[in-house]
Amino acid sequence: MATLGLLVATLVTAASLPGLARNNYETIDATIYGTSTDLGKNVNVTLIIYRWSTSQDRQILVDAFRNGQNEGLVKALQKMEAVGHIQIPGTLGYDVSYIQLIATPTGRKIRFITNRRIFFGEALTNSQTQAFDLTAGEFDLNDQDKRKSRGVLYPACQFTINKDGELQIELYRNAWRAANLIDWKGTTEN
Repeated sequence: MATLGLLVATLVTAASLPGLARNNYETIDATIYGTSTDLGKNVNVTLIIYRWSTSQDRQILVDAFRNGQNEGLVKALQKMEAVGHIQIPGTLGYDVSYIQLIATPTGRKIRFITNRRIFFGEALTNSQTQAFDLTAGEFDLNDQDKRKSRGVLYPACQFTINKDGELQIELYRNAWRAANLIDWKGTTEN
């Protein structure tokens, strides 16, 4: 009986620890599938949302991009407080600086962007991949038919203005397709 009591006490304590419980954070699990030259590769990715970015956060990024293009955006993201965390296999994961919630007729869209960690080998060889110093993505969550939820992950990208003056995302290699999205809704703050 003492063993059962100890087990129950341990489980209750473990469930209350931030690292072992989902808490109130919204969490999205997805399977990310490689496309084009990465076809056949897939990994599981988890996006943990602490809170939604504000319109002021968005304006800071817009102004930073207008003033300094991609480099200005990178510097502004570095100064922002984490609003989430992304876990990608092969990495420790990293903080996400901007997460936007957009209502849609069938559910909602979640867009995120953060600085990409530059690996030691990239820095050592001064690889051109260092210029693609952002990670971004979008999850389109369909609350009416979960099977229609989709998304995309841009693991290494940079933002530029094209010749028509429009914002575009330049990728190093390919975008990855997201499917099998599971939305563990929490009580994430707005």
